[in-house]
Amino acid sequence: MSIFTEWNGYKREDFLFEGRNAILVYPKEPDKEGRWLFKTEYFGAFPELEIMMLERGFHIAYLKNKSRWVKEDDIEVKDRFIEYLSRERGLNPRCATVGMSCGGMHAVYLASKYPGRVAVCYIDAPVLNLLSCPMALGEATDDSMIAEFEGATGFTLSTLISYRHHPIDEAPKMLAARVPLFISGGDSDSVVPYSENGALLSEMYRKSDVPFREVIVEGRGHHPHTIQDMNLIVEFIEKYYN
Repeated sequence: MSIFTEWNGYKREDFLFEGRNAILVYPKEPDKEGRWLFKTEYFGAFPELEIMMLERGFHIAYLKNKSRWVKEDDIEVKDRFIEYLSRERGLNPRCATVGMSCGGMHAVYLASKYPGRVAVCYIDAPVLNLLSCPMALGEATDDSMIAEFEGATGFTLSTLISYRHHPIDEAPKMLAARVPLFISGGDSDSVVPYSENGALLSEMYRKSDVPFREVIVEGRGHHPHTIQDMNLIVEFIEKYYN
C-alpha cells in the first residue's frame, strides 16, 4: 500500500520494501533514460541537489537503513531495491548516489560491493575511516557518537584497530570498477575531518584516470552539506551518468 503526498512541489510516494520504509519522489517530466538519485541516508536533509535534479527529470529514492553506521544487510537490500525500481518502476538499472556524512559511508560500501548498480557517486563529508569518526582519534573532536556506534555494530575501539573493512578499505573496488566520483567537504570539519576521511579517497582517484572532481569549502565545518555552486555537481552527474 502506498501513501501519496507532496515533497517540495513534487509527488512523493511512501511504501514498504521488504518491511523497510521507502520513498520515491517523481519529477514532473521524467527523464527519458529513467535516471535517478539514491539518497543513502538522511532523506530531506540539505535537499538542494535533489530539487535541482527533479527539475531535470530525475526521480529521487530513499530506503530506510537499520543503522546509519551500516549493517551488512543495509547494503545488500539496496542492491535488491535498485533492481526492484528498475524492474517494477521503469527506472534506470543504475543510480547516482547522494551520500552525506554517514550516507557517504553507505554510498561507498554500495559502489564497492555492487559497482554495476552505481553510475556515478556523489558524497559530501563522508565517513570513511571509523577510527576518525565516530571514535574521534586523530583530528576529530566529537566523541558523542561512540556509544551509538558500538550499540549498532558491536564494534569497539579494540576491534576497530585491526578491522580491515572500513569504507576506505573497500573503496579501491569502486575505483577499479571506474565509478565516477564527485566529493566535497569542509576544511574545518572537526566531526568527520576531511584529511582523515574524504581526502584519502580523493588521493586514490587523483592517481587514476577515472572521472573525478573534488571541491573543498574553505572555513566550512561538517555542515551544511552543500557547496557554493551546486551546478558543478549537477553537471558532473549528468555528464557521467551513462
